[in-house]
Amino acid sequence: MGRESPAAYGESVSTTNLSAALRQRRYLLTSWPWRSAAFLSTTAVVAAPLSFGLTLLLLPLLVSGRRIAHGDLPTPAILFLVVVAAVLLAAGAPLVALPVAALERRRLRLVDRRPLRGATHPAGLAALFRAEATWRAVLYTTLLALLAPPVFFAAFLALLAEVLMIGSPFGVGTWQFGNYTVHGGSRGLPLCLLGIVLVPVLLYLAGALAAGQAMLARRLLGAGDPLRDQLSEVSQSRARLADAFDAERRRIERDLHDGAQHRLTSLTLHLGMARLDLPEDSPAAGPLGLAHTQAKELMVVLRDLVHGIRPQVLTDLGLPAALRELAGSSPVPVTVEAAIAARPPESIETTAYFVAAEALTNVARHAHATEARVRVRGDGTRVELEIEDNGRGGADPQTGSGLTGLADRVAAAGGRLLLASPAGGPTLLRVELPCPR
Repeated sequence: MGRESPAAYGESVSTTNLSAALRQRRYLLTSWPWRSAAFLSTTAVVAAPLSFGLTLLLLPLLVSGRRIAHGDLPTPAILFLVVVAAVLLAAGAPLVALPVAALERRRLRLVDRRPLRGATHPAGLAALFRAEATWRAVLYTTLLALLAPPVFFAAFLALLAEVLMIGSPFGVGTWQFGNYTVHGGSRGLPLCLLGIVLVPVLLYLAGALAAGQAMLARRLLGAGDPLRDQLSEVSQSRARLADAFDAERRRIERDLHDGAQHRLTSLTLHLGMARLDLPEDSPAAGPLGLAHTQAKELMVVLRDLVHGIRPQVLTDLGLPAALRELAGSSPVPVTVEAAIAARPPESIETTAYFVAAEALTNVARHAHATEARVRVRGDGTRVELEIEDNGRGGADPQTGSGLTGLADRVAAAGGRLLLASPAGGPTLLRVELPCPR
């Protein structure tokens, strides 16, 4: 006895959602029509209070609009209700939409057995209101509240007409259905047969309606594209690593400045005092003088090292002053033009400064330039930095000039780096950095 195909039982085991089931010839013989009917019925139950609440909130706005359309101004009481309704709608919509979204993901199993992972909501009310998943849930809930009443009213009329057509032979006499006359008894048999023929059509329409809602729910209430989420997480992780790196740089700079540098300064002073107290013809005078000289040289090295980690002027006076100090120490003459409306965040300032420092180092080492120009602009929402030189050009990130590292650092801050360096020059390096609020 041969093994029977799963389709012999009326339903393919591979069918996991209503959309796929609708394309099967045996759709009406499966459980999917009943599952779609159950899904639509429970949708009506969920949508009814949502539609009622949204109507109450929109009622003052509708009344105000009607008065304006008739040439009258809304009364203060109506305006007050409009403001209250708008506040309640803006503040309460996410708080209502998120539980509705969780319920809809559970109901979706009636017509779609594929797993649907909900979005991970961030901790904190402010972060919750900024999350994309929150407003996708609000959009779905709003569409459900707005579209459900007319759709289900039309579905109710269609179902009522179907019941009346099938039951017309069992009626008595003649009666009206809207503008149509329905005859009972044997005269209603043609209408009854038409109703029976329309049953599969209504079942398919109900299935299509349920499938459309399921597709909308899956699109808006799911966690989104996994690849996009992974890329977003990688981007956030890279930004966190960059912030941690900057924090570690600041810690090292502080430890060197407050610890090692002060101790070395104290040691240099003590060696200088000992050198003054020691006779010049003493055998220890020479080694002591050498130690004093080396200690002073080490102070200069340590000061330059601390300055290279994070210059104090950048912390105290901001990016324009730090760039001017950087230009003053460059072996190539550098002109600085700065126009920053508001001081950007510390991480953006640090990124812009070290990009400029590395770029000017490249100009001095490789460009053979006679002059360079640094322009920085900021309007509070972004910082634009340009470094231009009149050198020989031909800068290539593949030659180990540090441009690849700069591009990675800029990308970690959410910005982008653009380079134009034709052979023969000039070279223009442009960095655009967003300033998060």
